[in-house]
Amino acid sequence: MSEFDEISNFVWGTANLIRDKFKRGDYEEVILPFLVLRRLDCVLEPTNDDVREAYEQYNDQLNEEALQEVLKDAADAPFYNYSEYTLETLLDEPSDIERNLKEYMRSFSPEMQEVLDNFGFETTIDELAKHDLLYKVVKRFTQPEVDLHPERVDNQTMGNIFEELIRRFNESLDENPGEHFTPREVVDLMAELAIEPDKDDFEENQILQVYDPCCGSGGMLTETEDRIQDINDDVEVWLYGQEVNPQTHAIAKSDMFIKGEDATAANNIEDGSTLSSDAFPDKQFDYMLANPPYGKDWKSDKEAVEKEYEKGWGGRFGAGLPSTTDGQLLFLQTMLSKRQEQKEGGSRIAFISNASPLFTGDPNVSDSKNECSIRRWILENDWLEALIRMPEELFYNTKITTYVWVLSNDKPEERDGEIQLIDASGEEFWTLMDDNKGDKRKELSDKQIKRILGIYSAYEDSENSQIHDVSEFGYRKVRIERPLRKNFRASEDRIEQIRDERAFGNLSGSEEGEAKQEAIIEMLRGMEDTLYKDKEEFEEKLNEAIEDAGLDLKKSVRGNIFNALGRKDPDAEIVRDSKGNPERDTDLTEYEYVPLEKDVRDYFEEEVQPYQPNAWINEDMTDPQDGGLGKIGYEINFNRYFYEYEPPRPLNEIEKEIEEVEEQIVDMIQEVAE
Repeated sequence: MSEFDEISNFVWGTANLIRDKFKRGDYEEVILPFLVLRRLDCVLEPTNDDVREAYEQYNDQLNEEALQEVLKDAADAPFYNYSEYTLETLLDEPSDIERNLKEYMRSFSPEMQEVLDNFGFETTIDELAKHDLLYKVVKRFTQPEVDLHPERVDNQTMGNIFEELIRRFNESLDENPGEHFTPREVVDLMAELAIEPDKDDFEENQILQVYDPCCGSGGMLTETEDRIQDINDDVEVWLYGQEVNPQTHAIAKSDMFIKGEDATAANNIEDGSTLSSDAFPDKQFDYMLANPPYGKDWKSDKEAVEKEYEKGWGGRFGAGLPSTTDGQLLFLQTMLSKRQEQKEGGSRIAFISNASPLFTGDPNVSDSKNECSIRRWILENDWLEALIRMPEELFYNTKITTYVWVLSNDKPEERDGEIQLIDASGEEFWTLMDDNKGDKRKELSDKQIKRILGIYSAYEDSENSQIHDVSEFGYRKVRIERPLRKNFRASEDRIEQIRDERAFGNLSGSEEGEAKQEAIIEMLRGMEDTLYKDKEEFEEKLNEAIEDAGLDLKKSVRGNIFNALGRKDPDAEIVRDSKGNPERDTDLTEYEYVPLEKDVRDYFEEEVQPYQPNAWINEDMTDPQDGGLGKIGYEINFNRYFYEYEPPRPLNEIEKEIEEVEEQIVDMIQEVAE
């Protein structure tokens, strides 16, 4: 068993200590802060004596700010604890452990106290003490199985442990189906894709800023920083992130301190919802990475998001709003709103999503801006560089296929106007895990990551790579109309239906109006009960009847008569308006999706008219941006480009299986009869 599994399982076992006094949903309020506390305790252990000595020497001599700097120097870290206690020595005074633990916690540097406060840790201490569990929990977290000293457990493994525990909490409660953490190998791939074109141009003393709008425990940020500094350790990397979950935010912030980041970096990890309250409204970043929750609604942010949308291009969401059931494209728009100007080198983005943002939305939904308009904005600005389909069962809390988007507003020249599709879902791109982690059954090896990067860098058509012009993903949605055909008949059952028509019904309410209604009914009953397949022929007979009855009817009432006495009939003549133009049959309206490179009228003549000679294009449906016929939309359907035909099984094989099943059924019936 790996150290990762050993530690995760042991820490998870704390639930057995507290299960009788704490609800399952409250386990993480105990386990996560104690895990953070134990990590801090182990990190600071080598300098405990130095910090305590410095505190005793300078506490009465220096102001608070100066004292903090002295203690950080003594701790050789961006945080400290000057308490005389450690988690282990707290066990020496069992009767005072509650008071001493609180004193120990309050002896941390202010930044770290804030992290612990975000966990609501003092309340947790009170609850544990009330149920006589505090000593037991502290003792468990000081066992050798939870040795979290940095020389035993590196920062990446520590992050994995945090995320594994949070995954288990969510899974045990069957909550937050959209919450999932990004496997480290996927983070590695995304970091590599983000920096790939720039890695040979990093310079000494260069400052690069990296941002994640839904940073979780901060793994994407720190991995990108590590990768940049592996290439050139003279580059200074500033990290920025925002996380809505208070506990995950606390973990991210504490992790920044533990990894040796300075206080500024840790303080750039903000809490709250990025969608409703952007923590960095005026910042631009060099690299941005994100794995937003899939299929998770943004209803709690709806009011703020809609206000931002109303700002148009002055806000983050000028391109449109996706369905309230899925906010992935809101996060992507936020990232794109923070891109550097091209003259500053532009920005690069690695973004992961499920399939939904690739095709949902419609260019003709009440002319509103939705997922389709967001894709159009991205593709027509030529920001999408590559799209990579990843294997299924790669994530902890979902089995679905995911896609990595690579975007840039300063694309390499050879990629201008084109998008690379990479299919990395095949078995040559993943390895089956020895032990499943939730829904995660597959992982990427270093070799497989390099293979994907190699395909991306080669930028050529191959078995798993296709290069397409941006326009190939666009289309015009064109409305095709077909003529209305009706027969008409003054039969008793049809005449009675005129009473349900609005204009006819509005005649009631006065003696004169009601008399007119009865006169109309009497007039219609006086007509011959003959079936007419031609509206004009029937209209002549109707006009004669109206004239003979001496009735003066409004156009709306005459229309009611045609509605009540008419029935759709594919064998009837076309119904025409007063100008001789065919009326459209709304039930026969269809839409054609015409590729952008194809002329709409040419397409209509070739693909529609030969099969529907009386059809026509509805020319009122035009695109608001270019005025052309139809509404422009974009979608990316991977199956269309990487479809593999699978021939049906031979008929004799199917027949043989049916015979075997029939024999099994007969045997089962005989067993029951016996």
